Amino acid sequence: MGYKYSYVYILTDDKNDKLYIGVTSDLINRIFQHKQDLVDGYSKKYQTHKLVYYQEFLDIESAIQREKQLKGRTRVRKVKLIELYNPNWDDLFDKITGE
Repeated sequence: MGYKYSYVYILTDDKNDKLYIGVTSDLINRIFQHKQDLVDGYSKKYQTHKLVYYQEFLDIESAIQREKQLKGRTRVRKVKLIELYNPNWDDLFDKITGE
């Protein structure tokens, strides 16, 4: 039996000013939805279309727990996490789609 992975992800806007944290079981599709402004709310309002961080989990419960943990952190700690794994704040969408 295969695993259905779940993900926590962080998006930012073009200026790396706004941060959006979400959780999904279909990372490629969810980020595509954000990029096309198909997700109403904060992400659409602030144009957070650039995937700068993601983390994979074996179950949705663990991903949700991590999402809550990250949302409770200060911006400084979130930025440090992003820069640890993605120092140039590159858009990781091409990496996950293999393009």
